[in-house]
Formats: sequence, structure tokens, C-alpha cells
Amino acid sequence: MSDSLIQPLPREELRDVIDLALWSGQLLLQHGAEAQRVEETVHRLGTALGCNWMDIVVSPNGLFVSTISGEEFRTKVRRVVSLGVDMTKVSAINRLTRRVVEGELDRAQVRSELERIVSTPTHYPRWLVVLMVGLACAAFSQLMGGDWAVFGATFLAAGTGMAVRQRLSSHHFNGLLVVIATALVAGGLAALFVRYGTGESRQIALAASVLLLVPGVPLINAAEDLIQGHILIGLARGMTGALISLSIALGLWLAMRLVGVSGL
Repeated sequence: MSDSLIQPLPREELRDVIDLALWSGQLLLQHGAEAQRVEETVHRLGTALGCNWMDIVVSPNGLFVSTISGEEFRTKVRRVVSLGVDMTKVSAINRLTRRVVEGELDRAQVRSELERIVSTPTHYPRWLVVLMVGLACAAFSQLMGGDWAVFGATFLAAGTGMAVRQRLSSHHFNGLLVVIATALVAGGLAALFVRYGTGESRQIALAASVLLLVPGVPLINAAEDLIQGHILIGLARGMTGALISLSIALGLWLAMRLVGVSGL
């Protein structure tokens, strides 16, 4: 439909549209979506709800959106204060956007859906996440050539580290401090096995026990953002990935020094 056939929105309705579009973009950025997806989603949602055009700027910790409808325009900024990864919420917002584009939902229904997405609990209980993270890291130790003793030590170290990470994150500690503490705990348990265990491959447990901390999503998003021309946010995410990697190394180094183990 051409812009000339779209009925201009009143000022208050335009404000409601930009609030909903900003909210969806904030949730995407907060839960691990790349910058291009954030831009496309905000633009599609806003125009589907009646705007003529949406201009979006995605920054490392916020969104700037300007919307136009007839002679009216609105510009708003929304800050993103917490960053993480939750692909369930990213997928839910993508489905919501498609339904809006297809004309299935109005503004009130979109707001209700966004509230539902925000309040959606995680799919898995904490104990199950601890168990599966421990098994995943232990499986990696097998791929790296470890024996069953290494498997067991890695499972214990990684699972305990994940439990510590969950506990500290629930109290909203600084993310890098959480990474250092988790690497210290997991690496410390693995280092104890290296020092007092047996087997030529036991040092594999040191590396495998901290694989749960590898910043895969930030680094992948950083590469995608840089390729797609979002230089600022790409560099910021790349730096975040580098800082997390350094924090892992620092926590692991402290653990090895405390236990008296050298070399990986």
C-alpha cells in the first residue's frame, strides 16, 4: 500500500505505535538479536501499525527511533540496561511481528502479547540447566581426548560453575565479575583433579570445564553486525566478547595459581 493511501495517525496513536515498536526492539537487543534484525523488526512493526516510515538507530545500549505519519512525527529513545541471550523471546517477537504484518493484531493486542513475552518464564528449571551444561562440557572433554575420569571431573566442575553463575546472576552482580568467579570455581575444581588425579589427559579438564563461559553469541553477532555495516555496535559486541574471554582467562589463571597447577 502506498503512503498516500495510509490514513495518518493522530498524535496520541503515533506515540502508542512508537512505544510498541521501541519495546519490541529493546527486547530483541536485550536478548541477543543482531542489529539488522532489530532494525527490520522495529520498522516492520511500526509501519504495519500505521506509520508511513520508521528511522532506527541501534546503539550498543539503546535504540533511537523516529516515526512519521502524515504531518506528525515522534522521536524517542529507549535505553537497554541488561544484555543476555534468550532466543525463545527473540523467536516470539519475530512471530509477533509476522502476525502484525499480516493484520491479525491491533495495538492493544500487540501490547498484551509483548507483556506476555516479557513475563514468560524460562522453559527449563535451574537444576536441569546445571545438569545439561555439565554434560555438554564433559562431552567436549571426550572430543578433546579425555578419558572417563576426565569426563567425570569436567562434569562436576562445569556443573558447579554453572550453579555459581546462576546464583550470582540472580543477584545482579557485574557480568564480568560473574564470569571470573565462575571460571575460578570451575577451574579450581578441575585444577584439583589435575593435581591429585591420574591419567596423562587429565589437564583437558581445565580447558573443558570453562567452555560454558565462551561468548559465542556476542562474537557471532559482532561479526554479523560488522559485515552488515553496523560498525559501532559490532565493535562494542566484539569488545564485550574479548572482555569475557579475558575474564575467563583471569579466573582460570587464579584457580591454577591457588591450587598450584601450571600449564594447560
